[in-house]
Amino acid sequence: MSGFVDIGALDDIPPQGARLIRTSQGCIAVFRTADDRLFALDDRCPHKGGPLSEGIVHGASVTCPLHNRVFDLNTGLAAGMDEGSVQTYGIRLEAGRILIDSLLLARRAAA
Repeated sequence: MSGFVDIGALDDIPPQGARLIRTSQGCIAVFRTADDRLFALDDRCPHKGGPLSEGIVHGASVTCPLHNRVFDLNTGLAAGMDEGSVQTYGIRLEAGRILIDSLLLARRAAA
């Protein structure tokens, strides 16, 4: 069974904004929607490497700031594309704190 790691407060991320978690294998973007849902994805767009954390959050999607590719925050899949997705990570909110799945982070570091 995996555990979760506290990475900060919900208020650390503005509505429709993002923050980065830096790991030894790259960055993970943590997104907050307008209705306070949380999502975590690899920060690097597979198309041209754009930083998704700098993209525009709309609904449950984020648009890459470099080439306007839209990613579903639930699945990491690029909209309207046969290929191109980013890894998603388990994330939840407890008592105003953001928790991310530590097992997935560990697997990422081992890959």
